Order: sequence, then structure tokens, then C-alpha cells
Amino acid sequence: MSGQDRLNAWSAVKDIRHLSPVIHNITNYVVMNTTANALLAIGASPVMAHAEEEVADMVGIASALVINVGTLSKEWVKAMFKAMEHAAKRGIPIVLDPVGAGATPYRTKTVQDLVAATRPSIIRGNASEIMALCGDRATTKGVDSTEASKDALGAARSLHDSLDSVICISGETDYIVSGRDIFRVRNGHPMMTRVTGFGCTASALCGAFAAVNTDHALAAAQAMAVMGIAGEMAAERAEGPGTLQMHFLDALYRLTEDDITRRTRLES
Repeated sequence: MSGQDRLNAWSAVKDIRHLSPVIHNITNYVVMNTTANALLAIGASPVMAHAEEEVADMVGIASALVINVGTLSKEWVKAMFKAMEHAAKRGIPIVLDPVGAGATPYRTKTVQDLVAATRPSIIRGNASEIMALCGDRATTKGVDSTEASKDALGAARSLHDSLDSVICISGETDYIVSGRDIFRVRNGHPMMTRVTGFGCTASALCGAFAAVNTDHALAAAQAMAVMGIAGEMAAERAEGPGTLQMHFLDALYRLTEDDITRRTRLES
């Protein structure tokens, strides 16, 4: 079976569009609108709920939980712990985006404490974030990676071995690490790095695909392939980063089986 046949991303897209799974996001101020619109465009139903008083109830109606630590506060951190605990009790997938891990001790410790308390199904981050979460002395530039995605493969394997989580490293090539399996997704466009929040959007899409696919390594690979394909399609029409974001949402909404078949560049 070829990597693309195994990926079967179109089947997952159809399931998302048919089921419209509720994806509960505790995410950051910068990307709320972007990620909500991307989830809507692919066919999911986003909800952004951060208050500690309601996150357990919101998890109760969700099909996946996405935790993004981009803009931390004491109150939101409490809500993250509570939401992850209740998601684990319900058995719904948890996606963690360790935005900026390694940039400050508080941020790094918060993410490490979160994964120690409740195991995420998928951890998706750039190379520096994955390496910092593993305890490597990776350097970051704000929330941007200073490392190539392949440089984090050792850290990803170590994290998977210790947590049994799927580890997704985004970059020019996206790597999805789970046990002996490594998916390599080579879709995307350089202009995507010029738009704030596309990494966070990838994590939200991982939540949508994990909501309809119990194989979370495959779900992450599907999400990253679809993310990259939509970015390529958008770049073909965009005049710059501003219109790229607009065309990206349109590409997710209009995505077809033929688009996925022709454009997917996957190795496994």
C-alpha cells in the first residue's frame, strides 16, 4: 500500500464535513479568529471556551480538545489542566500545541507540567518547541523555530517513548512520529511562514481529524497534508500574505478528492 493510499485523507475530510465534530479550543488571542474560521471551512464546529468554570461542561459536548499555550495566564493555565483532565476521562483526543516552549522558563515548565498531568494524544509543534519540551537546549526566536524539523526527530522519539503521544514536528517537511512509524509530509508553501497563526491552525486541524480518526498518527498526517495542500492552492492565487490567508480558507472549503490525490506528497 502506498503512503497516499494509507493516508486516505479524503475519507477523513468527508467524515468531518458529514459529522461536523465540535472542537473545543483553549487557544491564544492572536489566532482565535483564524483557527475558528479554518475549522469551519473544513467542516468542523469550533468553540473557544477558556473560563475554568465552564471548560469541563464544554469538553462534555466536544469530540476533541485543542490546547494552545500561545498567550498564557494563570487563569487559563488552570482551565487547561481541568479541560485536559476531563477530556482524558471522556476518552476524547487531546492535541497540545506548546507554542514558544523554550522561550521562557515559565512557558516551558507550564507545558511540561501539562503533559505530566495528562497525556496528550498529539503534540504538534515546531522543531525548537519539541526539543525544548524534551529538555534539549534548543533556541527559539519568540515563538519561531531556529531548528530544522528533522533536527527534532530524536527529541520526538524520546517524547513518544515517554508519553506514548503522537509527535508532529512542523517545518519545510512535517514529521509525524509514532512508535516505529514516521510519516513525512512535504506539502506546503514558503509564504505560509509569513502569516501569523498557521502553525496554530495546523494544531486545530489535527483536532478535527483526530475527532474522526482513532489512529492519531494517521490523523495528524492527514491534517498536515490537507494544511499544506490548501496552502499551496492559496499561494497559486495570492498576491502576498494577506490574500494568502483569505485564499487558504477558500481552499479548505472547496477542497476535493482530486486536489488531495494530485497534490499529496507523503512518505511513510
